[in-house]
Amino acid sequence: MADNTAIVPFRIDVPQAELDDLVDRLARTRWTEELPADAGAAPAGPVPPGWEYGVPLGYVRRLAERWRTTYDWRAWEARLNAYPQFTTEIDGQTVHFLHVRSPEPDAVPLILTHGWPTTVVEWLDVIGPLTDPRAHGADPAAAFHLVIPSLPGFGFSGPSRERGWNRFRVARAWAGLMRRLGYDRYGAAGNDLGAFVSPEVGRAAPEHVIGVHVSQVFSLPSGDADELATLSEEERGKVAFADWFVRRRGGYDKLHSTEPQNVAHALADSPVGLLGWAAQLMGEQLDPEYVLANVMIYWLTNTAASSARFYYEDAEVVHPTQKVNGRGTERLEPTTVPLGLANFAWDFQSIRTLAERDHKNIVSWHTYDRGGHFAAHEAPDLLVADLRRFFATLS
Repeated sequence: MADNTAIVPFRIDVPQAELDDLVDRLARTRWTEELPADAGAAPAGPVPPGWEYGVPLGYVRRLAERWRTTYDWRAWEARLNAYPQFTTEIDGQTVHFLHVRSPEPDAVPLILTHGWPTTVVEWLDVIGPLTDPRAHGADPAAAFHLVIPSLPGFGFSGPSRERGWNRFRVARAWAGLMRRLGYDRYGAAGNDLGAFVSPEVGRAAPEHVIGVHVSQVFSLPSGDADELATLSEEERGKVAFADWFVRRRGGYDKLHSTEPQNVAHALADSPVGLLGWAAQLMGEQLDPEYVLANVMIYWLTNTAASSARFYYEDAEVVHPTQKVNGRGTERLEPTTVPLGLANFAWDFQSIRTLAERDHKNIVSWHTYDRGGHFAAHEAPDLLVADLRRFFATLS
């Protein structure tokens, strides 16, 4: 059956009964236990005090109480509804997206891809500066028309309906979406999962993508001893940190990529469980309203299971020159579309030598001494400036 290519206006309007049910569930939470503060000395390491075993009870209780008593979903709903939103069907899947056109007619079209456990909320703080630089004291020539989709299986795109929604299939869907919107030449940018998807958009449609901008280049060692020998001391330190993160902070990835349905039952039934699960990557450094807005969308759309399935479908993507994706048929070769990186201080530290193995046309590589994994929210000024500078050299 051919896809329905209609683009349908969309507006968020959550029934009050769903919000009342959430408040009732939060009020009836059965809290977990945890070790007392005086249970012994905490191990040394980069984990924040109190987070050695994972997300602490006190943090979740504070956020849950805020969620139950003062958090205003209707304000966030109105903020999202202030932008034009649509849905369309691509490859059998509903895709929700914001489409915010710049007042500058020659603006560069740019598709922005969020990650997990965020949603389109991840990009709200940069929409104004990117689409209307003139109103923000910047050069109007640095304007973008923005397309901000919800990943298939995430948020208002709704649960995925079949197997196979990995980075490659999403990238092809994004290329189809931009074509459907009438954009022939455009850029792609992304964070977290979006940093996996966006380079694949360039690979899927190299004749249409002018450049790809990411906040992380997730290029890791292949295991080849000769390759490791080429790394600088600083780069070997970054490899050691990445290895530590995978072993000590990557529990969500291990479960999502192996048996995501195991945790999905609990996340669909318990808002506090969903909050705790999402908070492992968000943590205390972020505005609690931002954390709750993202978690709220997963709760309202019941997409905890399908968002986790993305990791399962993508799990066997490996070193580009070694083998095909074990759950698909995609051969990975180095990308050739111009690539730019904005790497922030408290985030995965990309390794230039390994990145050049996987991407043959890196034209911009900037590191910053502030900001973290959610830079569009934590350091929007730096990210906006980097995006403008990168695409100004390409368009």
